[in-house]
Amino acid sequence: MRPKAAAAKKPTKTKPKAKVQAKPKMKTAARVVAKSAPRQAKAAPKARRVVRGAPTRSAQPAPAPTPRPRAPEPRLPTHDQLPVREGAPQGAAWGVFGDDDQLGTINLLTPATVVEAAGSIRSGATFALNLPIDIPNPPLFGRGKHHHVIKQYASYILDDYLDNFYPQASSQWDALCHVKHPTFGGYNGIPDGEITGYGGTKLGIDNLARRGIAGRGVLADIGRYHERRGRTLDFMTNEMIALEDLWETLREQKTELRAGDVLLVRIGWTKAYLAMSPEQKAALAAKTKSPGIEGTARTAKWLWDSRISAVASDSPALEAMPPPKTDDLLRSNDLLHFHMLSFFGMPIGEMWNLEELAEACASDGHYDFFFTSAPLNIPGGVGSPPNAIAVK
Repeated sequence: MRPKAAAAKKPTKTKPKAKVQAKPKMKTAARVVAKSAPRQAKAAPKARRVVRGAPTRSAQPAPAPTPRPRAPEPRLPTHDQLPVREGAPQGAAWGVFGDDDQLGTINLLTPATVVEAAGSIRSGATFALNLPIDIPNPPLFGRGKHHHVIKQYASYILDDYLDNFYPQASSQWDALCHVKHPTFGGYNGIPDGEITGYGGTKLGIDNLARRGIAGRGVLADIGRYHERRGRTLDFMTNEMIALEDLWETLREQKTELRAGDVLLVRIGWTKAYLAMSPEQKAALAAKTKSPGIEGTARTAKWLWDSRISAVASDSPALEAMPPPKTDDLLRSNDLLHFHMLSFFGMPIGEMWNLEELAEACASDGHYDFFFTSAPLNIPGGVGSPPNAIAVK
């Protein structure tokens, strides 16, 4: 703060200059700053070590983000202590956020957590994380291609609509109703009859849309971690990335995880896909395989115990898909989608565009940022484009 005793007090015209110079030296810190401020302003690069209060120039680096008070740590059971509700399956967080809850781990984004997350804004640079809705092209996993139709009502009025639009054909959030556990059902033990994907039923994307998602985001750039070690993924396969690679990526970045963080995992899939030939893209659409992080119970345990609110990746399924350790998708109890969506209520994001954000993080060395996402308010909907933005 600029001292109140700023040097605005100039010698009065009635006092001769010689008499002012003959006065005893000023002793207070405030007056020392005031007297020397003009000189400091001319030598801005050297002014950093001088008592604060000197004028600043726009050419100086942006100040560090204002420290924010740490949000209270949530009191959650550990993964080993789950379940807390009698009759719930082992490892399920049913009832942790309330017996009628439909938000799951998004509940960790408390007002105090959002306020703390604002401290991750340093430059104000924004990064949109959605791919165009026509990428991948052709769409993966048997989804259809939308048609963009333009209607003209007059020479100066246009309208449009999307025909055959799949909200999960490009960058997306999976709603909690997207995947139910084949044995134990949907999140929080909600009956199957109340989870249909249509309006008026439960666990739809509309829950996240009405709530809104905002908080601290963290990028784990596994792609660059692999590059430093000379490892190359085959993006036409379902190669699995060990959990240790994720841990080591965060350690090398010096990235601290906090309760409520939205974890973004970049493996380099978007970059690789955009460089593929039309023939490769067609082959991938015909039989979709994609690398991803290890889809095992120990990965799920780590995600829960890290108190993460949501996880998104640039890969088509977050985890390696189809699961490389099983021939039957529905019998794979280790599938992350079962653990995250059905047991934890933890949203999954897929096929996000993390390239520009990753470049910026690698450049400035900061892998945390303020994060927002506003899914489409589709009543009961199964998924939505994330409309996500990172603010550094």
